[in-house]
Amino acid sequence: MSDAQSAVSSSPTASTATAPLPLGSTIDYDKFLDCVHCGLCTSFCPTYLETGNENDSPRGRIYLMRAVTDGRLDLTPTVQRHLDLCLDCRSCETACPSGVQYGRLIEPFRVEMQHAEARRGEGESKSWFRQFIMYGLFPYPKRMRWALWPARIMQTLGLDRLFESVGLMKLLPKKLQRMQSQLPRLQAPSPAFPDVLPAIGPKRARVGLFTGCVADAMFGHVNWATARVLQANGCEVVIPKSQACCGAIHYHSGADAPALDFANQNATAFNLDELDAVIINVAGCGSMLKDYGHVAHEVAPQDQAQQERLDKFAHKVMDISEFLMRLGPIKPQGQVKLRATYHDACHLVHAQKIREQPRDLLSIVPGLELVPLVESEICCGAAGSYNLTEPEMSDRLAQRKLNHILATQPDAVITGNAGCSLQIQASIRKAGHAIWVAHPMEILDLSYRQLPVPKFK
Repeated sequence: MSDAQSAVSSSPTASTATAPLPLGSTIDYDKFLDCVHCGLCTSFCPTYLETGNENDSPRGRIYLMRAVTDGRLDLTPTVQRHLDLCLDCRSCETACPSGVQYGRLIEPFRVEMQHAEARRGEGESKSWFRQFIMYGLFPYPKRMRWALWPARIMQTLGLDRLFESVGLMKLLPKKLQRMQSQLPRLQAPSPAFPDVLPAIGPKRARVGLFTGCVADAMFGHVNWATARVLQANGCEVVIPKSQACCGAIHYHSGADAPALDFANQNATAFNLDELDAVIINVAGCGSMLKDYGHVAHEVAPQDQAQQERLDKFAHKVMDISEFLMRLGPIKPQGQVKLRATYHDACHLVHAQKIREQPRDLLSIVPGLELVPLVESEICCGAAGSYNLTEPEMSDRLAQRKLNHILATQPDAVITGNAGCSLQIQASIRKAGHAIWVAHPMEILDLSYRQLPVPKFK
């Protein structure tokens, strides 16, 4: 294995009264021991497939975390680098025959790493991008919409392409250059939702719609398509104004307190007793929402009432494809003549175990030809904010995904996650191709409303 493996002991080191607890001490140690080191996860791990380094595999990272927890290995910059490079895609959980809950290891461990940074006097302030962009901008859809206005104007006037061609974009800080390169062709801002949208036809369910933050600001049209599809299937749709970001941006990067605040705000926003489900159309957000009970336990295990409240909310959350297949979708009638391929968003297929439902939904759309995608379940490199914080590895994975997509010769790529959509469309555009990257609900919405396929450039 690695030098970390030899450093692993069979039990955690006891803390002393004077020394801070070692990293990982809040994690149930049995979760480390669930890993039997079989290595079946390695061929599913995107970073290991790219580097071939055992320390960049799930098994290797579990060794590293356990060794640090045992006090046999210091959290050196090299060790932290291997952990930071993890996408948290959780494909290892799909591969693992022992049921290792890898997400319940890496996420709380990252929280503890950030707490250790704060004790060293570093904390969030060490990164302006984390503080002002990741935490100060992305989680707030109103701020995001305001921030996107210059980009909309530039795209409308063609200034973005002009600035790129003459090199002016290179004057921006690298992370802002990266953000600009990931922007899709922005659609006109969507109208605000009313509080309630009525069901079309006999009412079959009453659901809440979670609209998200980045997804709401950049993909408002997908939220509207989702709402219309729900209405077409006899659902009354409630859209609470007081809902907030799911908290994934914070929690996956180690900021536990604000993530828990968002969780409590969302649990309060939806009247669960009056809803059959809380519907989400973004895989990453859905995974976070379904993990609220785990997050509450990891962050504040002493608050049992909070944990029960957030766990109740989590059990109401359903991905849109999961919900519609359980409800029984009404067959749409409009022809959607497209040759398309479907990319499995990691936090849908691995974290939520939703694989067939989106494909089953798409199969009822007249005229749609769905072509299988090689390595459909391997991460595209988006992984929330990973494509901004780890651009080199993200680009390697994006290119790997793009090669497989182009091999299918599609008119469209369909995926159920905003981050995947941004990553894939940016890769396609950079390679000089014109392929529509669509959400499953956009396809179904076209069919239900019997509208033509939009022209994509």
